[in-house]
Amino acid sequence: MNRDSEDREVSQLPGSQRKPPSHVSLPDSSWRSRFRSRLRRWYAKHARDLPWRRNRDPYLVWISEIMLQQTQVAAVEPYFLRFRAAFPTIKALAAADEQDVLRHWEGLGYYRRARQLHAAAKVLVDEHRGRFPDDPEAVRALPGIGRYTAGAILSIAFDAREPILEANTIRLFCRLLTYRGQPASSEAQRLLWAMAEAMLPRRRVGTFNQALMELGSQVCTPKAPKCDQCPVATLCEAKRFGLQDAVPALKPKKKFEEVHEVALIVRRRGRVLLLRRPEGGRWAGLWDFPRYEMDHEVEPVLFRRLRDMLRTQTGIDAVPESHQKRLKHGVTRFRITLDCYSARFVASGKPPADAPEWKWVTPGQMAEHPLSTTGRKLAALVR
Repeated sequence: MNRDSEDREVSQLPGSQRKPPSHVSLPDSSWRSRFRSRLRRWYAKHARDLPWRRNRDPYLVWISEIMLQQTQVAAVEPYFLRFRAAFPTIKALAAADEQDVLRHWEGLGYYRRARQLHAAAKVLVDEHRGRFPDDPEAVRALPGIGRYTAGAILSIAFDAREPILEANTIRLFCRLLTYRGQPASSEAQRLLWAMAEAMLPRRRVGTFNQALMELGSQVCTPKAPKCDQCPVATLCEAKRFGLQDAVPALKPKKKFEEVHEVALIVRRRGRVLLLRRPEGGRWAGLWDFPRYEMDHEVEPVLFRRLRDMLRTQTGIDAVPESHQKRLKHGVTRFRITLDCYSARFVASGKPPADAPEWKWVTPGQMAEHPLSTTGRKLAALVR
């Protein structure tokens, strides 16, 4: 279809009123057919060459989909390549030590993903002989895999007719339909999943789903969408009514809570103290310097409290001495100011029964331990 006929198509669309209709319904089969045809042609020319797209190995598709959750493609690429090299198969990942898995994930954030990936690999070895299943129920039963991730893996790796719905396709579908409500609402989720399922072609489903995500990420962007480059612009209701910037509805602004934390670099004979973060908390399974949430205090009071807290937590007595660095960072809904102090080891008493795992390590050994992003910055002070 040439551009002139596409322009005529817009004028012939029903409901050419100035305001969008209040009721949103799914497009008919003719619209869906045109959409698929145009999207496929566009994707054939504009698909990015990404390392996880070079084959349909379900293991590699799975790794990439987990890494891409809440993370930009540019950040994921080097991690994917290193992770694939370190753990080339499901069996290799299952046999690896969790600390090694976390170390290769370090800096990518949302570390629970790595631990669930590792746990799922063990399930695959124990229950599926180290092979990734093509059964939807078996896939969704794996740790860390929800409806979207299961659909993405099954469609891309096995060409299964499974719908997907993630940030890019949510935005794309909302604009195509001019859905003006909150995309996270139950009403919206029902509509958008129905749209995702209705759009599925009979064949090459994986390619189609990847094309949807590519169009959303590269053209139908959150701000200033590139409608002039969009292959389906004449099929888009938001474009027709000039509502590209208003759809989808913005999420309510997050309310951030200010938090003050203090970390200690405790030194003893050329080594420093590291604690392993407990289960169920932030950065579970990673190593960190002793870190405590505290009010802002003058140093004499602060130092007494830090000494008491470290002794209560570990049985180790150390004297805080000097301020080393201040870091500011965000974690979920918290904005954290982290002050770091050096501390001189005095003595080691009996640790309490619920003490976290801890060890003394040399500066060189810290490279072998998975740390949080701020923990790694503090480790640089030690070196």
